[in-house]
Amino acid sequence: MGAFASRLLDWFERHGRHDLPWQRNATPYSIWVSEIMLQQTQVATVIPYFERFMTRFPSVIDLADAAQDDVLGYWSGLGYYARARNLHRAARIVVDEHGGELPADTAALVELPGIGRSTAGAIVSLAHGGREAILDGNVKRVLTRFHGIEGWPGNTAVLNRLWKLSDQHTPTARVAAYTQAIMDLGATVCTRARPACQQCPVGENCVAARSGRQSELPSPRPRRMRPRREVRVVVVKDGINGVLLERRPEAGVWGGLYSFPELGDEEATAWCARALNASVGVSRELPRIDHAFTHFDLAIAPTLLELDGEPMSVMDRPDWLWYKPGMQTSLGLAAPIAALLKTIHENEGGVE
Repeated sequence: MGAFASRLLDWFERHGRHDLPWQRNATPYSIWVSEIMLQQTQVATVIPYFERFMTRFPSVIDLADAAQDDVLGYWSGLGYYARARNLHRAARIVVDEHGGELPADTAALVELPGIGRSTAGAIVSLAHGGREAILDGNVKRVLTRFHGIEGWPGNTAVLNRLWKLSDQHTPTARVAAYTQAIMDLGATVCTRARPACQQCPVGENCVAARSGRQSELPSPRPRRMRPRREVRVVVVKDGINGVLLERRPEAGVWGGLYSFPELGDEEATAWCARALNASVGVSRELPRIDHAFTHFDLAIAPTLLELDGEPMSVMDRPDWLWYKPGMQTSLGLAAPIAALLKTIHENEGGVE
């Protein structure tokens, strides 16, 4: 075992995280769910979602049998909803093609939706003790600083080099502990900002620490202008049914979640007359909602329509839902949509 792995394992025994929810009575399924949730999301944020999710879907069979709306409902607020859709699809494949048992080798795991090389390696090493390297964001940062790797880690050449280094450092024994250790080091010591280098078990050999370049490494993604999109939505409210929601298409922003119907270029009251055969008592513009995604910014311009009575007719559309607070249903809602719905229902006369 190399010095890097040995020091990391010694540190992990004393300072690592040993009591995370997915470490208690760990199974391949619970580790898989946790690894998907932890993609681009911090542990503190994931814990309550993981606990609720596992209570509702305690096995891969329970997850496979569930409706997508139910799965998205338990994911609402966690973001990156493609992860939930892929997890659900993969669960059905595991049940249909693998007898309900998550594969134990990386080649089969990466064939499942939403599982890449690093996630597969984490599942194999943490659940089965198999020797597989990983390269999540925390590990990239640790290795980039330790070896002084120049260049953005998303660059193919840099990424390939990091994979080789990750494999070289991965020991043949105690692989599960090592995998958790290097993730913990990146999450708790070798952090993005203000790393605690004095607490690092490998700091004395770290290129970045010795040269004072912790803030420069890893190299940032090359700058580019963030695209900005704008969308107009209609918030239809009546005194009987509640607020009209529409399920979004599977592909694209908030795929499969419920949101407000989009207007396009159509005038709001004209849309209401055409789609609902209803007249409008009150129409007013609501404050714009700005929401940042990973690769672009979205500006949502909502128009509130309070109907003058109940809609005369509603098109038979399975993607539409009249929503009231306290409905006995698990509903997948994007965070800004859920926030606006909460505001609507907290104000008797509409939105203040």
